[in-house]
Amino acid sequence: MNSTKKGFNTICTHIGEVKDTQFKGAVSPIYLSTSYAFEGVDTKRYPRYFNTPNQEALCKKIAALEKGESSLIFGSGMAAISTTLLAFLGQGDHVVLQRALYGGTANLINEEFNKYGITHSYVQSNNIEEFEKAIEPNTKVIYIETPSNPLLSIVDIKAIADLAKRKGVITMIDNTFASPVNQNPISMGIDIVLHSATKYLGGHSDILAGAVIASEKNIETIFHLAKNLGGSLSDFTVWMLERSIKTLGLRVKQQNKNAKNIAKWLEKHDDVSKVYYPGLTSHPDHHIAKKQMKGYGGMLSFELKEGLDASKFQKALQLIKSSMSLAGVESTILSPTLTSHALLSEEEREAQGIKDGLLRFSLGIEEKEDLKNDIEQALQKIKILALEH
Repeated sequence: MNSTKKGFNTICTHIGEVKDTQFKGAVSPIYLSTSYAFEGVDTKRYPRYFNTPNQEALCKKIAALEKGESSLIFGSGMAAISTTLLAFLGQGDHVVLQRALYGGTANLINEEFNKYGITHSYVQSNNIEEFEKAIEPNTKVIYIETPSNPLLSIVDIKAIADLAKRKGVITMIDNTFASPVNQNPISMGIDIVLHSATKYLGGHSDILAGAVIASEKNIETIFHLAKNLGGSLSDFTVWMLERSIKTLGLRVKQQNKNAKNIAKWLEKHDDVSKVYYPGLTSHPDHHIAKKQMKGYGGMLSFELKEGLDASKFQKALQLIKSSMSLAGVESTILSPTLTSHALLSEEEREAQGIKDGLLRFSLGIEEKEDLKNDIEQALQKIKILALEH
């Protein structure tokens, strides 16, 4: 089925499914075999080669959603990120990255790249001129993440793509927080799109996976390293991910609505000092987000007023779960200092503006009034406790 003229939800539902030719089932059958017939050197089918029936079908769906030519799926988001970066970087090369990155990515760069003779530069702001200044003669890659984790900063995607093309540099973006529902960076000129598929693509807090989408040529480059590193995904998880993506558009649109509504409400709340959400006109990068995003996403972060304990607030919540991950159908909250960015030093977190009291809030699909009521009861509880002490 050709995806070029199909709507988003139709692509989610129908593109990249395995046809059940035997029994005509409505869902894809699972091929769990790790051993397939040898039919020639060019047709070797093996899970580590990313070419089982379920793997190949799902890759078509994900590529179609991101408007890319091809894709690969991995055992985790970090497997996708590390493999992709190392496929294009080697000894003596240089990479430019924005400062505001997922903690796991930053930790990979800070702890591992020196071992491979790869140098790097962080750009503190999202100013395109700063990115250009950071490019060196041996720069091979510019890597961005927008919206960023956890402060939801925004980078001008097209401006980065245009700069990189002038300089002959590969561009990569972590599109996890936006999801293909809200943002398609390939359409704006980005070369390679990455996802922690654990998050919105999976969407039910029961899948660990990663994805990379790019041209067939770039995917071939990534594949040659990927098959050696062995970060492939089991076919049962592949099947679960295909099932989950069928509702991606419906889930994320509801999460968008909830996040925008709650962000506006929190911004006016007496017990909240700061809200980070690109859909707010008060967000410093709102004008960029408005230009390049179809929706503003289901993620926001906020800080409570001084004197209110963020940790006790988390524990007082009854509906919203204190959880390590994000982007599930259930609303979750966590402290980036203690989880996603715990591997960074205090100085590194301060450089990104991540305070100990910051709370990252992933909106689910619940009724917004129920979420507000839960926040209110938790705030009242910690205020009473503060008065008692």
